[in-house]
Amino acid sequence: QVQLVESGGGLVQPGGSLRLSCAASGSIRSIYDMGWYRQAPGKQRELVAVIISGGSTNYADSVKGRFTISRDNAKNTVYLQMNSLKPEDTAVYYCNANANSGAYFRGYWGQGTQVTVSS
Repeated sequence: QVQLVESGGGLVQPGGSLRLSCAASGSIRSIYDMGWYRQAPGKQRELVAVIISGGSTNYADSVKGRFTISRDNAKNTVYLQMNSLKPEDTAVYYCNANANSGAYFRGYWGQGTQVTVSS
């Protein structure tokens, strides 16, 4: 099995910064991509950023220029540096990975970490 554990969430004032981390562990054979999604109350989960093993990245328009996703393949860890945070960034942030622990790839999810941006 593959487990994803997020950390780094918390309460921050508008304009502040947070860095989220997600570490994958377990019987991992390979990870194709890792990313971050978020879900605000009453809304659907949305893609925030994703990074593929080769280094390509993609961001939601709402976070471009403010968030940076990075990945340490050796540590099976993905990071999300969040700067200039806004109240509308408030959500539960979920780590996602497409990983292979056996004969096929499947999606794995962390349990989420709360990010609250409020004064």
